[in-house]
Amino acid sequence: MNRRQFAQATAVASGAMLLPRHSAGALDGETEIWDAHVHLGRTGTAPADHAASLLKTARRMGITKINIAMGLTPHLRSPKPTEFRRKNDELMAALDAHREHTLGILYVNPLFLKESLAEIDRCLRHPQIIGIKLWIACRCNDPRLDPIVDRVTAYHGTIHQHVWDKTVPNYEGESYPENLAELALRHPRSRFIAMHSGGTWERGIRALRATENVSAEVSGSEPVSGFVDMAVRELGDHRVIWGSDAGGRSFASQLSKVYEADLSVAARQRIFRDNFKAQVDRALAFKER
Repeated sequence: MNRRQFAQATAVASGAMLLPRHSAGALDGETEIWDAHVHLGRTGTAPADHAASLLKTARRMGITKINIAMGLTPHLRSPKPTEFRRKNDELMAALDAHREHTLGILYVNPLFLKESLAEIDRCLRHPQIIGIKLWIACRCNDPRLDPIVDRVTAYHGTIHQHVWDKTVPNYEGESYPENLAELALRHPRSRFIAMHSGGTWERGIRALRATENVSAEVSGSEPVSGFVDMAVRELGDHRVIWGSDAGGRSFASQLSKVYEADLSVAARQRIFRDNFKAQVDRALAFKER
């Protein structure tokens, strides 16, 4: 075990000990947890092995299903078609090895529209791929995303859009929550998930209030108190989805955001699984038609 692996394992273990007592029922299986946002590790290890490692740790935390985004790291900000096809092949290799406990979202680049549409057609036929991840090749209010959104919607898939609002300037092409709200208003029949809720979540949540077809995903930022409470207060518990962003973050630190919130058992179950599962079920039902 190297120093990075030791640090990650320690974070998971120590975080589990810090979970409040009322979380014990969930860890014992009374609440089912699906993780809407995880990543495979670095190139050099087989995707199936990375997924096996994630699942082993997830089970210790009471997580029964994980949704894998993209392929092996490092991730590419603006990949060429050959590169995003390779990343999606890596994703599907991980999914094929762990069919019961994994889902996936493919990755494309809107700057290569023709190739991206072809990749959507190729990958959304996979039985476990339920949507698409868009990152930072261009801001998501760009009209070039409209055909991509329409194509994913035709498969009843969900668009998972990375949104971030940094205290320093965003990357070139990186979307703000307001950009996603603009895109969602153009596509009222499509379903979107705002990954990270914008990072600076007080602003991000407010930016998403008017767009009923956008759910706020609470992964990736620091495990601070109040994040989930505000999301539920402003959007309703039916529009909040839990994810971890593992392995960039530990499962335990991200679980704590929900466990510390003042929620009913039913609301916690909606956030931990039901809201995301409803979108998954819609995509999987379409595949069975």
